Amino acid sequence: AGKIPREELVARHVLDELRPYTTENGGPLSVQTYEHVQGRTNLIVTYPGTTDKTIALVGMHMDVVPADPSEWEFNPFKLSRDKDEVRGRGTTDCLGHVALITRLFAQLGETRPALERSVVGVYIADEEASQDPLVGLEGLVQQGLLSHLKNGPMYWVDCSDTQPCIGTGGMSAWTLTATGRQTGTKQHSAFPHEAVNAMELAMDALQAVQDKFYELCPPTEKERKFGFKCCTTMKPTQWAYPSRAPSS
Repeated sequence: AGKIPREELVARHVLDELRPYTTENGGPLSVQTYEHVQGRTNLIVTYPGTTDKTIALVGMHMDVVPADPSEWEFNPFKLSRDKDEVRGRGTTDCLGHVALITRLFAQLGETRPALERSVVGVYIADEEASQDPLVGLEGLVQQGLLSHLKNGPMYWVDCSDTQPCIGTGGMSAWTLTATGRQTGTKQHSAFPHEAVNAMELAMDALQAVQDKFYELCPPTEKERKFGFKCCTTMKPTQWAYPSRAPSS
């Protein structure tokens, strides 16, 4: 029982930090909590915009992996500092992100900028491992608590300590449809000159889209300096064609 996380302990710190800026205290931030299991808290924090559009920061999980002190070079259960490193269990995966996004919302609550989009932060329980998927993110989805996030982009804010990371797992939904055409009397693989192949057409179109993306979002000069593994990327994740199920 002692190994079951209690995300409520982290959530209390987040709520204490944001409480001066919540609607109950005259501030702009609305805070919603959800627990499928007592003590395993999820938080949804919203800074309201002027429209129904959103920008979502999701994935800051308040649980951490189990730790055996004998396998660590320092005490994982005591927060310490070595030069510019803050050390302790979960400082990079993912409590550092919890702190970062909490400070963002505190600044929004303090400065109150006028934004078109609502900024929504989803702090989740049970990202590392679970026997009940409804404890964390899937529970929020099943309850319909994240449906409004379809009105804008979503950024998954969770990276480990392998390398610097600005954003990971961001998603922008889009669809590209290519329709082939028969140009001659025959339509057969042996006569490719007699038809426009939809798959080839789609690949050429996708190449043009990706070329434009990397022209607009090239690697920056500081990526090598700070040790980023890769630049901003754009990749299609699913394709389908008639009479067949989608394939990854």
